[in-house]
Amino acid sequence: MIVAETVVAQGKKGNSSSVSKAASKLSRSLTADDNDLQTAADYEALANELTEKNEYAKAEDYLKKALEIYTRLNHANTATVTRALAKVQEMQNKIESAIANYQTAANLSKDKSLELVNVNDANRLRNTGSPLQQSNYAQSNINIFEKEGKKEEASYAYKQLGNSLLLQNNKIDAIASYKKAIEKSNSTLEITDIGRKISKVYVTDNNISDAIRSNEDILEKAKNEQNTELQINQIQGLAQLYAKDQQPDKTGKLLEEAYQLAFKSGNTSKAKDCLLALATHYKQHKNAAAALNQYDNFLHNLDSLIRRDSSLVDASLFDLTEGKIKDLEREKVLQLALISNQNKLNYFLISFILAMVVLLLFIIHSLRSIKIKNKKIALQSLRREMNPHFIFNSLNSVNQYIAENNEVEANKYLTSYSGLMRNVMENSNKDFVPLTVEAEQLKRYLDLELLRFTDKFVYILDIDEDLDQEMMMIPNMLIQPHLENAVWHGLRYKDTKGLLRVSFSKTEKYIRVEVVDNGIGLTRSQNLKTIHQKEHQSRGITNTRERINLLNDIYHLQIHLQVTEITTEGATGTQVIMHLPLINKHDFDRKN
Repeated sequence: MIVAETVVAQGKKGNSSSVSKAASKLSRSLTADDNDLQTAADYEALANELTEKNEYAKAEDYLKKALEIYTRLNHANTATVTRALAKVQEMQNKIESAIANYQTAANLSKDKSLELVNVNDANRLRNTGSPLQQSNYAQSNINIFEKEGKKEEASYAYKQLGNSLLLQNNKIDAIASYKKAIEKSNSTLEITDIGRKISKVYVTDNNISDAIRSNEDILEKAKNEQNTELQINQIQGLAQLYAKDQQPDKTGKLLEEAYQLAFKSGNTSKAKDCLLALATHYKQHKNAAAALNQYDNFLHNLDSLIRRDSSLVDASLFDLTEGKIKDLEREKVLQLALISNQNKLNYFLISFILAMVVLLLFIIHSLRSIKIKNKKIALQSLRREMNPHFIFNSLNSVNQYIAENNEVEANKYLTSYSGLMRNVMENSNKDFVPLTVEAEQLKRYLDLELLRFTDKFVYILDIDEDLDQEMMMIPNMLIQPHLENAVWHGLRYKDTKGLLRVSFSKTEKYIRVEVVDNGIGLTRSQNLKTIHQKEHQSRGITNTRERINLLNDIYHLQIHLQVTEITTEGATGTQVIMHLPLINKHDFDRKN
C-alpha cells in the first residue's frame, strides 16, 4: 500500500506518476544487471504501485518475478512478497492460488504473528461457506495488526470482517467494521470501494440519509487530507444518492462541482467521467442545451486540459518503460540461457577432464599394480632359486650315506631334510614371516648342515629378549644364503672346528642381524673354488641383493646389507650385517 504523503501527490496529479517512477527505477536495475536484490525490490515496489491502481493482473506478474529472485537468494522478504501475491490473487478471485500462497507465506514466516495471520487468511478462504468462521479468522488478524500498529493490514482485515458480517446479515456491525477500515486506510481506491459498500447497505435498507451522511464523512476526510481524487469520487457518489432521493437540483450541482474539480486538477479521465454523468443528468431532465454547453466547454478546453494532465504523460511513459522492461527481461533470459549453456559446456569439459584424470589414475594404478605383481613374482622366483642348489647338495649327502651303507644316518638326515623342506614350502609364497618362524627355519637348516659337517663347526643362534618373536615380521629366507655361504665356503675348509654365530638384536629403528664365522675368509675361499663354485656364489650374493632391492621397492623399506672379511691378526672369517625394519604383525596384516 502507498503511504499518506503519496496519496496527497495522487490527489494533485493522479497516481500514474509514482507508477512510472517505479517502472523507470526497475528498468535501470535491469540495465545495470549487477544487483539481483535491488531488482527484486524494484519489482516489488512496482507491483505495490500497480496494486494501488487496482491493476492486479500486472501486480501479480511483477510480484512473481520478485518472488523468484527472493526465493533464489533465500531472502527474508520471500514470506512478505508471497503474502502480497496471495492478496492480489484473492482480489482477482483466484481463490485456490491465494490459499496456496497464504499457506506458503505462513510456512516461510519466521515471525509467529505473521505466520498466524497467513494461516488465518488461508483458513478464511477455505471456509467461504461459513461466514461466521470467516469472521473469527478476520477478527484474529485485526487483534494482531492493531497490537502491532500495522494500519494498512488492519484496514484490510476490517474490510474482510465487514464482508463476512454482511453475509451474516449483521449490517450494523458490518458498517462499523467498514468504517474502521476507512479510518485505517490511506488508499484512495480502497476508501472509495468501501464507501460504496456502506452506501449500498444503507440504500438496500432504503436509508439514503445515512448513506449521504457516510459519504459526507468520507468527503470531509478527503478534504482534510487534500486528496482531490477521493473528493471527486465522493462527490460523484453523493450525486448518485441525491438522484435516488429524487433531488435533481442537488444532483446537478454536485455533478457540476465534481466536473469543475476534476477539470481544475487536470485529471482528464475524471473530467470526462464527470462530464458524461452531468450530460446524462441534463438529458434526463430535458435540459439538452445545458448538456451541449458542457460538451462545448469541455472540447474547447480539452487541449489545455491534456497539457496540464501529467497523468496522461506518466501513463504513456509507463507504457514505454514497461515495453523496455519486457525487452530487458527477454534479453536477460537470453543472457542467462547463454550463461547456462556455457556453464553446461564448462561442466562437460570439467567432467571430461576429471574422467580422463580418473582414467589416467586408474591406468597408472593398474600399471603400478601389475608392476608390483611382477616384482612379487620376481621376488618369489629369486627366493626359490636357492632351493635347487641346497636340494642337490642334500641329495648328494643322502647318496653318500647310502654308498657308505650308513642307513641310520641316511634316515636321520632325510627326516630332518623333509621337515625343513615342508616348513620352507609352507612359507614359500610369503615375503614376510614372524621371527619365530624364520628362526625355526634357520635352526633346522643349521642342524641339517651339522649332520653333514659334524666335525667342522658349531653354531650359536642368539635372539634379543626385547624382540617379540611372534609379533615381529622379517623377510622370508633372506638370511639363509649367508649361512650356507658361511658353512660351504668358509667353515668346511677350516682345519679346526669353527664357530658360526647368528644374532638378532633390537635397536631404536631396526633389527640388527649379524652372521659371523671364523672360517677361511672370502679371499682364500675364492682362490680354492672351482669355476662352477665361483659362478654359484656370485649368483647367490646377486640373488640376495636383488631380493633386498625388490623388498625395498615393493614395501617401501630400507633394508641394508654389509658383507665384510675379517682380517685381524691371527683371525680370519666373514661378517655379514643386515639391518631389517621393525615391522609389527598387526600393522603388516592391516596394510597388506
